[in-house]
Amino acid sequence: MVRTFVAAMMLTWAAALTAQEGHGGHGTDETRAGAKAAPTEPRKPLLRPKAALSIGVALAPTGELWLVGLNGEGQLFTRSSRDLGTHWNPPRLLDTGDKPAADGENRPKIAFGPQGRVVIAYTQPLAKPYTGEIRMLRSDDGGQSFSAPFTVHRDRQVITHRFESLGFDRNRVLHTVWIDKRDQVAAVRTEADSGSRKRSYAGAAIYRNESRDGGLSFGPDLKLADHSCECCRIALAPTPEGGLAAMWRHVFEPNVRDHAFSILGAEAQAPVRASFDGWQLDACPHHGPGLAPARQGGYHAVWFGDKAGRAAVRYGRLAADGRPQGEVRELPDPRAEHADVAAAGKLVAIAWRSYDGTQTQLKAWVSADDGANFSLRELATSSQENDYPRLLATDQGLRVLWRTAKEIHVLKIDP
Repeated sequence: MVRTFVAAMMLTWAAALTAQEGHGGHGTDETRAGAKAAPTEPRKPLLRPKAALSIGVALAPTGELWLVGLNGEGQLFTRSSRDLGTHWNPPRLLDTGDKPAADGENRPKIAFGPQGRVVIAYTQPLAKPYTGEIRMLRSDDGGQSFSAPFTVHRDRQVITHRFESLGFDRNRVLHTVWIDKRDQVAAVRTEADSGSRKRSYAGAAIYRNESRDGGLSFGPDLKLADHSCECCRIALAPTPEGGLAAMWRHVFEPNVRDHAFSILGAEAQAPVRASFDGWQLDACPHHGPGLAPARQGGYHAVWFGDKAGRAAVRYGRLAADGRPQGEVRELPDPRAEHADVAAAGKLVAIAWRSYDGTQTQLKAWVSADDGANFSLRELATSSQENDYPRLLATDQGLRVLWRTAKEIHVLKIDP
């Protein structure tokens, strides 16, 4: 009963978020065709972050901790810390002329590459509801100065290009991956021209591109997969070979919102199904996965889904090709939401937030033996608005960052 309640609560929360913030994505954003309504029974929604609290985090090659986000006036800023969050340098405002999105999973991101290269990416909302373009700033001096913003993708239709993720691989290639609606829009137009009422294109698509000069130029927009979910974050993790792997919520036939996995740039590789909850949902739960490399190969993965009426965040192992491997376990908290995962050697941590109707708790599930056994930790609480937690692997162990309305918590995860 508790888990069924959480499932309904998650969907009601997603619908409320769409209505209040234009987060969008249920069914087909541009056409709204064929979407089934979320449950209408009144529920108290989960405490969600204000737009200004959503941040991206990364480590510089020097070990310096950086974050990027929006301040209370909606201005993009960076902060850095040389001691992993004990002390922070003052915020540095970045004058972009844009109004970046920073709502929930559609947050600004930052990534460090070789030779002093740094990039910051965000979604710039466009004139029509649920539309946007991926914008980027670049630096060649380690983040001391940044370029003016520019659009990353070649497609310039006023449609969905949102929920980007980005990272440098070991070959110094910058990968940008995002959710894109160009194929769904084209299908709807074709159907309209033919007079058909059939909805033939489910969800959105995953597109990507590459830059081999740190963001100075980009290759073509490349489709990674048709039929992704419309508004869940895309998880990236390094591969043993030095590339990047991606995991996202996918729309499998007939309308199952499980997860898919792919290696970026892999030749002729079809996406692999990475989870088998079998959640038949004609909507987007606004709740993407987390992915981290495992010490002995493959990956640690976390995701939210409903399996046979049990709504939960789950943890599982994936093989090197993304296929599920071994037991899938539910997190020991029926209210867990927006979990992240990171690993450093044998130490694995899953962090999430949990709202009990009065305050939000920051919790973690920690393993000292590469995911074989876990123990539950309660890390912090807050009655303020707050962001989703972000985990980061550093040379000094794992850290979880959690931004509330008044401060940025940086907590060490001990074995």
